[in-house]
Amino acid sequence: MAFNFSLNAQHETEHATEHEVVVQHEEKSLKETIKENIQHHLKDSHDFVFFSDSETGKHYGFSLPVILWDDGLKLFSSSKFHHGESLAEVDGNFYKLYHNKIYKVDTEGTINYDEQHHPTNAKPLDFSITKGVFSIIILAAFMLWFFIGIAKSYVKNNGVPKGAAGFMEPIILYIRDEIAIPNIGEKHHARYMSYLLTVFFFVWFFNLIGLTPLGINVTGNIAITFGLAIITFLITQFTANANYWKHIFWMPGVPVPMKIILAPIELLGVIIKPFALMIRLYANISAGHIVLMSLIGLMFVFHNWLGSSLTFFLAFAISLIELLVALLQAYIFTMLSALYFGFAVEEHDDH
Repeated sequence: MAFNFSLNAQHETEHATEHEVVVQHEEKSLKETIKENIQHHLKDSHDFVFFSDSETGKHYGFSLPVILWDDGLKLFSSSKFHHGESLAEVDGNFYKLYHNKIYKVDTEGTINYDEQHHPTNAKPLDFSITKGVFSIIILAAFMLWFFIGIAKSYVKNNGVPKGAAGFMEPIILYIRDEIAIPNIGEKHHARYMSYLLTVFFFVWFFNLIGLTPLGINVTGNIAITFGLAIITFLITQFTANANYWKHIFWMPGVPVPMKIILAPIELLGVIIKPFALMIRLYANISAGHIVLMSLIGLMFVFHNWLGSSLTFFLAFAISLIELLVALLQAYIFTMLSALYFGFAVEEHDDH
């Protein structure tokens, strides 16, 4: 009888161990899936997928045009890649989508690696209309239509803001009176207003769109924030007056030995300023998306109602904070851009 009890206990222990292994395997697979979904959301893609069915492997969305330059122009639909599952053959050449980058491969789709495990295959110049580029085109068209409509409503209503104009006017006046004029000055602020308004609403709208289930992450893409920072940098340098350059290379009122030491530091600061713009926006938006999607993923990891419920309310609270961050990051980017423009056109009275 004791022997039977021992056998039963051993059987129950083995069964419990097998159950724990299965649960751990399921959790591991689920965690890997959540991690892949987060990485997919953060990256750009050559097709626009609204959602996918993991059981059937189907993707619901639409393809985008792939534009390559490889000994001539290659134009085809991203549907040829079948979401990276097959090769695209164009004019006898084979291309493979690997980690959201397009490589030239052989008929087997072989990817060669170096010692650091980086692909060594040739990469054609990629001018494709990706999800990010497509989203920018759509938002640009919407902003043109929206703000032109607001301008026409002012003419129609004899300068009285009505409808959307009534909502947008306080925001536009705030950018002018609280950002542009204090940082640039009454004399020069007007010529920068078009850019400041454009970059503010561009960043704000895309920050809000990034919180939707559409999976659009434009301001969390470092290539986009780099482009915005470069535009601010170029406007600053090409509109700067002589005083700006004099205070960088030959600061008035400073001893000559100190001028020689400070000039490289000041010149380095010219480059660091747009770099800080780029990293600040990219890091804040990306971090917010990662935290929010991780919390949503935890709702499926917990196997009890208490953990899932608490995670849901925490994710909801973070979502509300992200709405504030979306506006705050647009404000900070616009304010710092105005500050740099103010440095460029500041007029000094040196004696």
